[in-house]
Amino acid sequence: MAEVLVLVDHVDGEVKKVTNELLTAARRVGEPAAVWVGAGADAAAPKLAEFGAEKVYTASSELNDYVVAPKAELLAKLAGENSAAAVLVSATPENKEVAARTAVKLGSGALTDVVDVTPELVTEHSIFGGATVTHAKVRTGAPVVALRPNSVTAEASQGAGAQEEVSVDLPESATSAKVVERVKQERGARPELTEAAIVVSGGRGVGSEDFSVVESLADSLGAAVGASRAAVDSGWYPNEFQVGQTGKTISPNLYIALGISGAIQHRAGMQTSKNIVAVNKDPEAPIHEISDFSVVGDLHKVAPQLTDEVNKRK
Repeated sequence: MAEVLVLVDHVDGEVKKVTNELLTAARRVGEPAAVWVGAGADAAAPKLAEFGAEKVYTASSELNDYVVAPKAELLAKLAGENSAAAVLVSATPENKEVAARTAVKLGSGALTDVVDVTPELVTEHSIFGGATVTHAKVRTGAPVVALRPNSVTAEASQGAGAQEEVSVDLPESATSAKVVERVKQERGARPELTEAAIVVSGGRGVGSEDFSVVESLADSLGAAVGASRAAVDSGWYPNEFQVGQTGKTISPNLYIALGISGAIQHRAGMQTSKNIVAVNKDPEAPIHEISDFSVVGDLHKVAPQLTDEVNKRK
């Protein structure tokens, strides 16, 4: 069975959830082989093996000293040497560039913002704000697939997790852009927006920069907080939490929209959510058209009642 390379997403040695989803998708196609760049592989290998990694290729932390290109060089080398069936990465802005560079080096093709993949490497894409589903397949070579977080349900399946150190000779072109400084962003107790299984977002209907009604519900559910473009443009919530075409694209298991009308720009960022709950006092709001459950009412009355009920059932 051919190898399927999976580029591991990790922060300070902690494997991100999307990697488990990638390994699950890789098992449909072939034999998953995780590619780890940086320190911490020894501690993480058992976790990767738990979700099917038969091999864990480990590369030096020095590759992280440069921008994007070294990872593409490494993936292309491993894919060529091992006749990989495919390369899977998460659909982050950085990794989509890694995917494109890797595909060029392999003479194949890159498929980005994928929401599902079949054993035959036919990928599914949700486009035009989720209004259309398309399918694609790379005709030549090993495809490089960038999968959206939360698109595939991670399922454990024990693999060998055998570690193997690898290296790659970097051409001058791959080391021309160097990382000179890293600033660690402070994180709260809430999960990361793009990886969260539950997201509660607030929109224009919140009415002010007091997002406590949104945050309280999110905290009761262990969810991430999001915001519509209207809320961000009004200065009510930081732009890194914007969900939409010009913000973050997410696919949580549960998406709760509070006071969000559901304009196409916002729908483009969340319409692939597994379950959508909308609370909006306007019965004609477009969000009701795509929601699985709708409440026509004032979010400032509905959301606190929901928060209380959730807390009671914990």
